[in-house]
Amino acid sequence: MQRYTLGILVNNHPGVLSRVVGLFSRRGYNIDSLSVGETETHTISRITIVVTGDRQIVEQIEKQVEKLHDVIKVVELTMQGSIQTELVLVKVHTTSKTRAAVVELSEIFKAKIMDVSETTLTMRITGTMDKVSSFLHLIRPYGITELVRTGMTAMERGSQSMVNHQ
Repeated sequence: MQRYTLGILVNNHPGVLSRVVGLFSRRGYNIDSLSVGETETHTISRITIVVTGDRQIVEQIEKQVEKLHDVIKVVELTMQGSIQTELVLVKVHTTSKTRAAVVELSEIFKAKIMDVSETTLTMRITGTMDKVSSFLHLIRPYGITELVRTGMTAMERGSQSMVNHQ
């Protein structure tokens, strides 16, 4: 099984996301990550889906998604050919003894401290799944009290644009 990232352009209409996601669930695939938002054209939204699965079945799902009403384009985004990043907010329990170590980890991973209380530090980290996972693995022993992830979002490298090259 391999991880696949798909960029999907759709008309910005109610129900489109549900129809796209429904194809994955009907095939029994769990979506690892999902992010959706308007593009530079307010009538078009971009969906980024990360799924782990068998190549052949993911290709079948891609073809079925392309056939859906309101789907404009589907592109597989490879690690080498795209920029992939995620935003994570994490609140970590700290004491006077552990605060310096947590701050040091945030500096090493270029996480920004967004909020400080007597017992917690809240940080924002962006990056690849590997970077985020490594940071969370190292910070977890201090006690994560809250965590929220945006899901992976991705874009092709270079001057080509999904919207302009339909």
